Amino acid sequence: MSEPIITVSGLRGVVGESLTAEVAERYAAAFVSTLPPGAVVVTRDGRDSGPMLAEAIERAILSSGHDYLDGGVAATPTTGILIREQQAAGGIQISASHNPAQYNGMKLFSREGRVLPAAAGQVVLDRYRDEAFLPSSTSASQPNANQTTTLQNTTATTFDDTISRHVELVLHTVDFDRIRGRRFRVLLDANRGAGSLVGERLLAELGCEVTLLGGEPDGQFEHSPEPTAENLAGVLPIVREHTVDVAFCQDPDADRLAIVDEHGTYLGEEATLALCVDHVLRHAPGPIVTNCSTSRMSQDLATRYGVPFHRSAVGEANVVDMMLQHDAVIGGEGNGGVIDPRVGCVRDSFVGMALVLDALAARQLPTSDLAAELPRYAICKTKINLSGEKVPVALDALEKHFAEATADRLDGLRLDWPDHWLLVRASNTEPIVRAIAEAATFEEARILCEKATDVLGAAS
Repeated sequence: MSEPIITVSGLRGVVGESLTAEVAERYAAAFVSTLPPGAVVVTRDGRDSGPMLAEAIERAILSSGHDYLDGGVAATPTTGILIREQQAAGGIQISASHNPAQYNGMKLFSREGRVLPAAAGQVVLDRYRDEAFLPSSTSASQPNANQTTTLQNTTATTFDDTISRHVELVLHTVDFDRIRGRRFRVLLDANRGAGSLVGERLLAELGCEVTLLGGEPDGQFEHSPEPTAENLAGVLPIVREHTVDVAFCQDPDADRLAIVDEHGTYLGEEATLALCVDHVLRHAPGPIVTNCSTSRMSQDLATRYGVPFHRSAVGEANVVDMMLQHDAVIGGEGNGGVIDPRVGCVRDSFVGMALVLDALAARQLPTSDLAAELPRYAICKTKINLSGEKVPVALDALEKHFAEATADRLDGLRLDWPDHWLLVRASNTEPIVRAIAEAATFEEARILCEKATDVLGAAS
């Protein structure tokens, strides 16, 4: 059996193949063995394999001497808030994020309510892979909903309400009355993931007239779960039919957000962060952070508003580390993941929704006009077959070939020019490197990726 795809902040795999109850129990046991005393929050994104994995994780938590707090189906950013509110030792979100339905996974959270930082995650990973690590186990029966059980002086308890505090925190970041006064018409595509739970409530509180697609959080996705233009092809005509002001499209665990304008035009995930950065900097200028694979739009906006811009390595935990280091007012990743520290240090689609609605209300402009004001770029992405041992020499060759560019080895190799950039990073799980280029036009970005492919191929 193949091993699941594992990083320092979690794992994912095909259920019944690389991800089984045994894998989940061992991984959870490795994680909780590193935690301080206290309860552990567990939530899931609605996939039908979630309860099976939750049972295995519960066994690991209870047998380790920690209490188990069951949040049921909940969005990933909600998990972070529950951990903080309960002063828990940590948490696990059962989710494969944007991966297809046959996948599931586990995201690890620290007691601060954020995705586990790299150093702590490496300890978990090492322990999981250590053959000498023997986790405790139990065959005790599991609690029913709204029931508390006891095992070896530990308890398993179900939350009565996982939503209200999250909604409250998001509402505090925007002008509540200004948004309610506009009575926006909004389409929310939760795609039968966890996003409808907070999303529908939040939009109702903001006075929106909501058209909800995929509101039942049962994981029976109505289209491929990553909110890309291709996967949302069936949603765009529905947006046009309903004459809405804006459409919000989430991934299954609701930490990513893609936006569609009032004409049914897909603005995409990269535009989500830029729209939010623009709005926040208009009202509360301060440092911002994105990762090194995110569009240059946010960097340009930082220049426009005269605030510091910082770039992190790829990965939510790395973005959060740098946001905390520089006291950033907002940050995130180009996959539609907006991080607002006023709500939590987790990518949060609900933050994105609220900030965009606040921008629409404040500027008195349609969504398409706000998007038209953003810097314009196009991104091209490609994969290049290259074994891991050949990557260092190949990157050296690429840096030498593009000697006129500014080189940065923060994460792989990033090459910057005044109006375009190229990032080449090795995969952690496959013998490939991923190349991302951004330029004024897609054709320019594509040519840059092709040149990189040629140079790397010659060097290997």
